[in-house]
Amino acid sequence: MLPHRVPGLGVDPGGFHMDSPPDVALPCSSHPFKLISLAFLFTKFSITKMEAWPPTTRPQQQSARQPRTPKHSRPACICYPMATLRGRVNFYGPWDAAKHMESAAALAKDLHRWNEVSDHCRKASELYMECGRSQPASDALAKGASALEDTEPDEAIRMYNDACGILEEDGKEQMAFDLYRSSTSIYIKLEKYMDAAIFLLRWGAAADKCNAVNSQCKAYLSAIIVYLYAHDFKQAQKCYNDCTQITAFLGSDQHRCASKLFSAYREGDVEEIQRVAQSSAVSHLDHTIIRLARKLPTGDLEGIKAGAEEDDDIETLDDEDLRGHG
Repeated sequence: MLPHRVPGLGVDPGGFHMDSPPDVALPCSSHPFKLISLAFLFTKFSITKMEAWPPTTRPQQQSARQPRTPKHSRPACICYPMATLRGRVNFYGPWDAAKHMESAAALAKDLHRWNEVSDHCRKASELYMECGRSQPASDALAKGASALEDTEPDEAIRMYNDACGILEEDGKEQMAFDLYRSSTSIYIKLEKYMDAAIFLLRWGAAADKCNAVNSQCKAYLSAIIVYLYAHDFKQAQKCYNDCTQITAFLGSDQHRCASKLFSAYREGDVEEIQRVAQSSAVSHLDHTIIRLARKLPTGDLEGIKAGAEEDDDIETLDDEDLRGHG
């Protein structure tokens, strides 16, 4: 049989034949593209050559492990997924396959192939889940999201969201706190303040499940601050009212801080709002939230004050009506 030439690579495998034994020795100095060609050659099996999978995977792995130079990074980026997908079932298990996919994602990041970063990290996560390992599965998505924050922020948010979901389903909410923080930061960077507030409330609910009271109260205060920064006083008030139904928040420093903020807003007192924004309760929040708080008040403070007074009048009438019917 003549040596096989792989289309698109333009590299001859150097005289290797389909009759080469499965344990063929591969020289460490082999050119990575030549190893890819050899892998394709072995893959071209017949009914009598089903055992060709192990030698197919071996040259792909060796090509991927060549020294990390610009010359070798591209074939390595090709070979890690190839070695994973071709050898996963027939040669080794999903754990090693997941490790290969993470290596491929790291190489894709170095080569600025952002779509492949996402694809490889998601595949690695799926493989870890096959092993029943939620933490590495979540970490794989988080690594991809971190790599994509600047170039593909929307995909980064989706990956952070999926990473949180994996841990939440496994009852490991406390392990997801850094992911909630990172996702919130991207939302704020993109000026998607409503989404940021909703994610903060999700963080608070997760903290409640694992009895992380301090984190829970900080998440609720952070959500209120985000709503105020976005000029949505009514939603901030609703969020505050809902949070006060939670005993842990009601007796916290974060609750007292939020109460002072609303009082200052209702009175239209700019200096008091700025003073509360400098308080220790705010200073212990995440830096992205602190920056927003230090810019308060935003929007039409007089309009907010007038709206708050109207709401107070309506509530007073409702109380009188109730007493009259009683």
